[in-house]
Amino acid sequence: MPTRRVFLKQASLASAAALMNPIRLFAANKLIGIQLYTLREEANKDIKNTIAKIAQVGYNSVEIFNYKDGKYFGLSPEDFAAIFKANNLKTPSGHYSLPNYLLKGDEDELKRTVADSVKMSHAFFTIPYLTENLRTSLDDYKRLADRLNRAAEVVKPTGMRLAYHNHDFEFKDWGNGQTGYEILQKQTDPSQVNFEMDIYWITKAGKDPIEMIKANPGRIKMWHIKDMDSTPEKSFTEVGSGIINYKEIFKHQKESGLEYFFVEQDRVKMPVYESISKSYEYVKNNILG
Repeated sequence: MPTRRVFLKQASLASAAALMNPIRLFAANKLIGIQLYTLREEANKDIKNTIAKIAQVGYNSVEIFNYKDGKYFGLSPEDFAAIFKANNLKTPSGHYSLPNYLLKGDEDELKRTVADSVKMSHAFFTIPYLTENLRTSLDDYKRLADRLNRAAEVVKPTGMRLAYHNHDFEFKDWGNGQTGYEILQKQTDPSQVNFEMDIYWITKAGKDPIEMIKANPGRIKMWHIKDMDSTPEKSFTEVGSGIINYKEIFKHQKESGLEYFFVEQDRVKMPVYESISKSYEYVKNNILG
């Protein structure tokens, strides 16, 4: 049996090793997720088969989308959740657009959507996108910040947390360097409103994901990881196949407050299951391996 001195020495060495390799810290207790939007065409044709194939590739969590009128892909929340459970998949986050709440402050839509999302056992209730009519000025972003704060209050009693997912339009310069993202960052409650950083869109906007983390320490709880090719179009490509240095970015996961990440590819050029398998293998072997 090891002595207390030997045990302490071993623990010290293990801690030092973990600090030298922060990527492995993530591998010990996190999931490899995918955003279902990547497979939207397949999902709209056969949602059950699509979810089963995601699990077969090796993913163990899915961020969902396509909630509409109380249903997901035409299924009740209970039936939709049962498919994930049958395939041993977690659903840590869901994307919920809330068009009437964000535009008009319709709290009935907000409360109804939150109530249904609870049935999916999410950790995060995520606002995924702003239509053009929601982002015509800095005043629009100020109004949105207020509505995100209110939405976070409605979400909080359920045990979920609110998050906002970025694209590149939030970084438009409205004059004097002011951006919508800056308003959302500064005028929302940091204790209740979190961020899901889409690393492709951050890069497309000309920003540095690591600097974004440093500017929002502990507040960026989720990441979308998708890669960017080296063509002039800066198109989407499989993780590990492009120019974004994910190995370096993952070294900042603790500073970010990262809890979940999801592979996503808005447009796929190769067969989709081949594509998501390629991204999965890179993440498993090069980021978490």
